[in-house]
Amino acid sequence: MLDPVGAGFVESLSRPGGNITGFVSFEYTMAGKWLETLKLIAPDIVRVAAIRDLASPSEMGMLGAIQAVIPAFAMPFVAVGGRDAADFERSIEHFAREPNGGLIILPSPNTLVHRRAIMATAARHRIPAIYPYGFFPREGGLLSYGIVPADNFRRAAAYVDRILKGAHPGELPVQVPTKFELVINLKTAKSLGLEIPPKLLATADELIE
Repeated sequence: MLDPVGAGFVESLSRPGGNITGFVSFEYTMAGKWLETLKLIAPDIVRVAAIRDLASPSEMGMLGAIQAVIPAFAMPFVAVGGRDAADFERSIEHFAREPNGGLIILPSPNTLVHRRAIMATAARHRIPAIYPYGFFPREGGLLSYGIVPADNFRRAAAYVDRILKGAHPGELPVQVPTKFELVINLKTAKSLGLEIPPKLLATADELIE
């Protein structure tokens, strides 16, 4: 789940209530990290768009987090999106009509399913984009900053054990991510004419050549 509070599944992360708990795949400080990293790798961008899944109400919390930090970057920000590959392609193509833009791809079922269309359209229009999971740059995207999904699965085992022993899910806090990774595709960066700054090279968890 990306944003269980925003989607109305739990009352709060610290005390979910009801019969639901678990692990979220988004932490709000990631919004600032996405913008900071995108600006570092592509310093010429002067505006940014978030590509969202219109079928995913849980993304509203993520958009709010980006909107909260965007003033510090002094860039216009818009949220665009769709429900299928054609929608995402049209949204990116419309955004590309003006130069010096950058993209933040939000994590959602549809942006994951249609990631190849999203990445191909961004590449065709030479738009730097940051993605939420490492498999995006491993498949040709520019770079990603996000959680390590397998870490959440490992941590979930302890909750399963507690619930099987009688703990009530609604009294177990929803856990936020604790492990993140930065993955950069050097080949894609070169194709976009981008030079990776030393700070990103030094902090990257994986460099793809």
